[in-house]
Amino acid sequence: MRRIKYRISLENISMDFMIAVTMIVITVITFYPFVYILFYSLSKSSAIGTRLLSWPRSFNLDAYALMIRNISQIPRAFFISLSRTVLGSFLSILVTSIGAYVFSRKELLFRSFLTKYVAITMYFSSGMIPTYILMQTLRLSGTFWVYIIPSLFSVFNMPLIRTYIESLPEGLQESAVIDGANEYVLFFRIVLPVIIPVIAAVPLFSCVGHWNSYSDTLLYNAEKKELHTLQYVLMVFVQTSTASLEQARRMEKINAINSSTLKMALTIVTVIPILCIYPALQKHFASGILIGSII
Repeated sequence: MRRIKYRISLENISMDFMIAVTMIVITVITFYPFVYILFYSLSKSSAIGTRLLSWPRSFNLDAYALMIRNISQIPRAFFISLSRTVLGSFLSILVTSIGAYVFSRKELLFRSFLTKYVAITMYFSSGMIPTYILMQTLRLSGTFWVYIIPSLFSVFNMPLIRTYIESLPEGLQESAVIDGANEYVLFFRIVLPVIIPVIAAVPLFSCVGHWNSYSDTLLYNAEKKELHTLQYVLMVFVQTSTASLEQARRMEKINAINSSTLKMALTIVTVIPILCIYPALQKHFASGILIGSII
């Protein structure tokens, strides 16, 4: 095999240097805001000022302690967010995979029409009011299932999985049919184990979407405190709860923090779980999307 020699020249060195500097700048710009929030939440408010933080100033954990003592909804909200993320993502993957398998079948009646009909929903939605009326009609409002059922089928992820299923050798399924396998056996015993690589990319979209969602809580479960998600608690806290927490801070005679420090601390609490999930799924993300996008 002929080797490609890399010519060391001033032009190549300068180009490598520019690329490295550019990537370092982009990394700092994208990563530093989170680092700043973390350092801010761990700093004494009077020591922060208006300068950028490269480390916590007068390190203390008063913001997290005060937040846990005075925002009683956090444990329950965390459990609701975690439950909808795990259950919603699992059911979404299952239902979307089944839908992708159905649309991959050439013998499906009106396959072309149904594919276009489903694809339209990627670009046009019914709107907030019709969706709200539908949830009320289905009696999903005020229940935990309003977080799960509307997002069971992902129109965005379905084509990725369907494309990968269509790329599988036809003999794989034909041999199973000859042995007497029905559609359920074909999907769960033959197709599903094979499409794991592309399915591994789907949970990243679903988990992030479920964990960061708060608009459905605002629309359907605002009056149900036991069903509030962690992101909704953060939103309410940022908008309306600053005064009450500031009063609690004065009552407990904690002067090292202010309302901004509390906001930063609650933001960190909501972000950490998704940061733990993302690295575990990232290695499957790029390969899964590439596999599912190639016919």
